[in-house]
Amino acid sequence: MLPQYHDARHEVRDTVIEMVENLANTNKLAFEAMKSNSVEGLENARKGLKEMQDITEKIDNNIVLIFAKFTPGARDLREMVSYLKVTSELNRIQSNVNSYLKNMQSVLIEDNRDMSEFIHDSLRINQCTLKAFDYSIEMLKTFEDDDKIKKLASKINIEFSKTEDIYSILEKEMVQKMSDADSHAGEYFNLLKYFRKNMKIIDRLENIAQRVIFARMGGKL
Repeated sequence: MLPQYHDARHEVRDTVIEMVENLANTNKLAFEAMKSNSVEGLENARKGLKEMQDITEKIDNNIVLIFAKFTPGARDLREMVSYLKVTSELNRIQSNVNSYLKNMQSVLIEDNRDMSEFIHDSLRINQCTLKAFDYSIEMLKTFEDDDKIKKLASKINIEFSKTEDIYSILEKEMVQKMSDADSHAGEYFNLLKYFRKNMKIIDRLENIAQRVIFARMGGKL
Protein backbone atom coordinates (compact mmCIF):
# COMPACT_ATOMS: atom_id res chain seq x y z
CA MET A 1 0.00 0.00 0.00
CA LEU A 2 1.17 3.53 -0.78
CA PRO A 3 3.07 5.50 1.90
CA GLN A 4 0.37 8.18 1.67
CA TYR A 5 -2.18 5.58 2.75
CA HIS A 6 -0.16 4.56 5.79
CA ASP A 7 0.25 8.21 6.78
CA ALA A 8 -3.50 8.83 6.40
CA ARG A 9 -4.36 5.66 8.36
CA HIS A 10 -2.03 6.54 11.22
CA GLU A 11 -3.34 10.10 11.29
CA VAL A 12 -6.87 8.76 11.80
CA ARG A 13 -5.72 6.45 14.61
CA ASP A 14 -3.68 9.21 16.28
CA THR A 15 -6.64 11.60 16.17
CA VAL A 16 -8.93 8.95 17.69
CA ILE A 17 -6.41 8.44 20.50
CA GLU A 18 -6.19 12.21 21.02
CA MET A 19 -9.98 12.39 21.29
CA VAL A 20 -10.12 9.62 23.89
CA GLU A 21 -7.30 11.29 25.83
CA ASN A 22 -9.19 14.60 25.80
CA LEU A 23 -12.32 12.92 27.15
CA ALA A 24 -10.26 11.14 29.80
CA ASN A 25 -8.71 14.45 30.86
CA THR A 26 -12.14 16.10 31.08
CA ASN A 27 -13.29 13.29 33.36
CA LYS A 28 -10.18 13.66 35.54
CA LEU A 29 -10.79 17.39 35.92
CA ALA A 30 -14.44 16.75 36.76
CA PHE A 31 -13.48 14.09 39.30
CA GLU A 32 -11.20 16.53 41.12
CA ALA A 33 -13.85 19.27 40.96
CA MET A 34 -16.50 17.04 42.53
CA LYS A 35 -14.10 15.92 45.25
CA SER A 36 -13.77 19.57 46.28
CA ASN A 37 -17.45 20.50 45.58
CA SER A 38 -16.28 23.03 42.98
CA VAL A 39 -19.04 24.20 40.65
CA GLU A 40 -16.52 26.41 38.85
CA GLY A 41 -14.22 23.41 38.38
CA LEU A 42 -17.03 21.47 36.72
CA GLU A 43 -17.73 24.39 34.39
CA ASN A 44 -14.06 24.53 33.41
CA ALA A 45 -14.10 20.77 32.74
CA ARG A 46 -17.14 21.17 30.47
CA LYS A 47 -15.39 23.83 28.37
CA GLY A 48 -13.03 21.17 27.03
CA LEU A 49 -15.97 19.32 25.45
CA LYS A 50 -17.07 22.08 23.09
CA GLU A 51 -14.77 21.35 20.14
CA MET A 52 -14.83 17.58 20.33
CA GLN A 53 -17.70 17.01 17.89
CA ASP A 54 -15.77 18.97 15.25
CA ILE A 55 -12.84 16.59 15.79
CA THR A 56 -14.98 13.47 15.29
CA GLU A 57 -16.46 14.97 12.12
CA LYS A 58 -12.91 15.51 10.85
CA ILE A 59 -12.05 11.88 11.61
CA ASP A 60 -15.12 10.63 9.73
CA ASN A 61 -14.33 12.85 6.73
CA ASN A 62 -10.73 11.60 6.63
CA ILE A 63 -11.95 7.99 6.70
CA VAL A 64 -14.29 8.64 3.76
CA LEU A 65 -11.36 10.16 1.85
CA ILE A 66 -9.29 7.05 2.57
CA PHE A 67 -12.07 4.86 1.17
CA ALA A 68 -12.26 7.02 -1.96
CA LYS A 69 -8.52 7.41 -2.62
CA PHE A 70 -6.97 4.12 -1.54
CA THR A 71 -9.62 1.36 -1.53
CA PRO A 72 -8.11 -0.42 1.50
CA GLY A 73 -7.96 -4.22 1.75
CA ALA A 74 -10.14 -6.32 4.04
CA ARG A 75 -8.15 -5.93 7.27
CA ASP A 76 -7.53 -2.21 6.82
CA LEU A 77 -11.16 -1.77 5.79
CA ARG A 78 -12.23 -3.36 9.08
CA GLU A 79 -10.07 -0.90 10.98
CA MET A 80 -11.49 2.14 9.19
CA VAL A 81 -15.09 0.96 9.60
CA SER A 82 -14.39 0.37 13.29
CA TYR A 83 -13.19 3.95 13.67
CA LEU A 84 -16.43 5.20 12.15
CA LYS A 85 -18.25 3.29 14.88
CA VAL A 86 -15.78 4.55 17.51
CA THR A 87 -16.38 8.20 16.63
CA SER A 88 -20.11 7.62 17.06
CA GLU A 89 -19.44 6.25 20.56
CA LEU A 90 -17.13 9.18 21.32
CA ASN A 91 -19.86 11.64 20.40
CA ARG A 92 -22.23 9.83 22.75
CA ILE A 93 -19.62 9.87 25.53
CA GLN A 94 -19.16 13.60 25.00
CA SER A 95 -22.92 14.11 25.30
CA ASN A 96 -23.15 11.85 28.39
CA VAL A 97 -20.26 13.63 30.10
CA ASN A 98 -21.65 17.09 29.37
CA SER A 99 -25.13 16.20 30.61
CA TYR A 100 -23.79 14.48 33.74
CA LEU A 101 -21.52 17.39 34.67
CA LYS A 102 -24.26 19.93 34.07
CA ASN A 103 -26.53 17.97 36.41
CA MET A 104 -23.78 17.71 39.03
CA GLN A 105 -23.34 21.49 38.89
CA SER A 106 -27.04 21.95 39.64
CA VAL A 107 -26.87 19.58 42.61
CA LEU A 108 -23.74 21.18 44.06
CA ILE A 109 -25.24 24.66 43.74
CA GLU A 110 -28.07 23.52 46.04
CA ASP A 111 -25.40 22.88 48.71
CA ASN A 112 -27.30 19.98 50.30
CA ARG A 113 -24.94 18.12 52.63
CA ASP A 114 -26.62 14.73 52.19
CA MET A 115 -26.59 15.10 48.40
CA SER A 116 -22.92 16.06 48.45
CA GLU A 117 -22.10 12.98 50.51
CA PHE A 118 -23.86 10.75 48.00
CA ILE A 119 -21.96 12.43 45.17
CA HIS A 120 -18.68 11.78 46.97
CA ASP A 121 -19.66 8.13 47.47
CA SER A 122 -20.55 7.87 43.79
CA LEU A 123 -17.06 8.98 42.77
CA ARG A 124 -16.04 5.32 43.08
CA ILE A 125 -17.91 4.96 39.78
CA ASN A 126 -15.83 7.78 38.30
CA GLN A 127 -12.63 6.06 39.46
CA CYS A 128 -13.64 2.93 37.57
CA THR A 129 -14.40 5.04 34.50
CA LEU A 130 -10.99 6.72 34.65
CA LYS A 131 -9.31 3.30 34.75
CA ALA A 132 -11.41 2.21 31.77
CA PHE A 133 -10.27 5.31 29.86
CA ASP A 134 -6.64 4.38 30.57
CA TYR A 135 -7.23 0.83 29.35
CA SER A 136 -8.99 2.12 26.21
CA ILE A 137 -6.10 4.42 25.37
CA GLU A 138 -3.65 1.58 25.91
CA MET A 139 -5.70 -0.65 23.59
CA LEU A 140 -5.52 1.91 20.82
CA LYS A 141 -1.80 2.44 21.32
CA THR A 142 -1.05 -1.30 21.51
CA PHE A 143 -2.92 -2.05 18.34
CA GLU A 144 -0.70 -4.88 17.07
CA ASP A 145 -0.83 -7.11 20.18
CA ASP A 146 -4.01 -9.23 20.05
CA ASP A 147 -3.51 -10.93 23.43
CA LYS A 148 -2.90 -7.63 25.21
CA ILE A 149 -5.95 -6.09 23.55
CA LYS A 150 -8.13 -8.95 24.82
CA LYS A 151 -6.75 -8.57 28.36
CA LEU A 152 -7.36 -4.82 28.33
CA ALA A 153 -10.92 -5.33 27.07
CA SER A 154 -11.46 -7.78 29.94
CA LYS A 155 -10.18 -5.18 32.41
CA ILE A 156 -12.66 -2.63 31.07
CA ASN A 157 -15.44 -5.18 31.52
CA ILE A 158 -14.35 -5.75 35.14
CA GLU A 159 -14.43 -2.01 35.85
CA PHE A 160 -17.94 -1.80 34.41
CA SER A 161 -19.06 -4.69 36.63
CA LYS A 162 -17.68 -2.81 39.63
CA THR A 163 -19.78 0.24 38.74
CA GLU A 164 -22.93 -1.91 38.71
CA ASP A 165 -22.12 -3.12 42.23
CA ILE A 166 -21.39 0.40 43.45
CA TYR A 167 -24.63 1.71 41.94
CA SER A 168 -26.65 -1.06 43.62
CA ILE A 169 -25.25 -0.08 47.02
CA LEU A 170 -25.94 3.61 46.40
CA GLU A 171 -29.45 2.83 45.23
CA LYS A 172 -30.27 0.91 48.43
CA GLU A 173 -28.89 3.70 50.60
CA MET A 174 -30.79 6.38 48.72
CA VAL A 175 -34.08 4.48 48.75
CA GLN A 176 -33.78 4.37 52.52
CA LYS A 177 -32.97 8.08 52.57
CA MET A 178 -35.97 8.85 50.37
CA SER A 179 -38.32 7.09 52.78
CA ASP A 180 -36.97 9.28 55.59
CA ALA A 181 -37.14 12.56 53.66
CA ASP A 182 -40.39 12.84 51.72
CA SER A 183 -39.80 16.45 50.74
CA HIS A 184 -36.55 15.55 48.96
CA ALA A 185 -37.58 12.19 47.48
CA GLY A 186 -37.71 13.57 43.95
CA GLU A 187 -34.23 15.08 44.29
CA TYR A 188 -32.77 11.76 45.42
CA PHE A 189 -34.49 9.99 42.55
CA ASN A 190 -33.00 12.48 40.08
CA LEU A 191 -29.56 11.99 41.61
CA LEU A 192 -29.83 8.25 40.97
CA LYS A 193 -30.68 9.03 37.34
CA TYR A 194 -27.56 11.19 37.11
CA PHE A 195 -25.42 8.37 38.49
CA ARG A 196 -26.90 6.00 35.93
CA LYS A 197 -26.13 8.51 33.18
CA ASN A 198 -22.55 8.63 34.45
CA MET A 199 -22.34 4.84 34.07
CA LYS A 200 -23.21 5.14 30.38
CA ILE A 201 -19.72 6.56 29.84
CA ILE A 202 -17.96 3.34 30.82
CA ASP A 203 -20.61 1.38 28.91
CA ARG A 204 -19.59 3.30 25.76
CA LEU A 205 -15.93 2.54 26.49
CA GLU A 206 -16.84 -1.15 26.54
CA ASN A 207 -18.37 -0.71 23.08
CA ILE A 208 -15.19 0.98 21.85
CA ALA A 209 -13.14 -1.95 23.16
CA GLN A 210 -15.27 -4.31 21.09
CA ARG A 211 -14.75 -2.12 18.00
CA VAL A 212 -10.99 -2.35 18.46
CA ILE A 213 -11.20 -6.14 18.81
CA PHE A 214 -13.25 -6.29 15.60
CA ALA A 215 -10.69 -4.13 13.80
CA ARG A 216 -7.89 -6.51 14.79
CA MET A 217 -9.52 -9.92 14.79
CA GLY A 218 -12.80 -9.64 12.93
CA GLY A 219 -16.04 -11.19 14.17
CA LYS A 220 -19.30 -9.32 14.70
CA LEU A 221 -19.32 -5.52 14.83
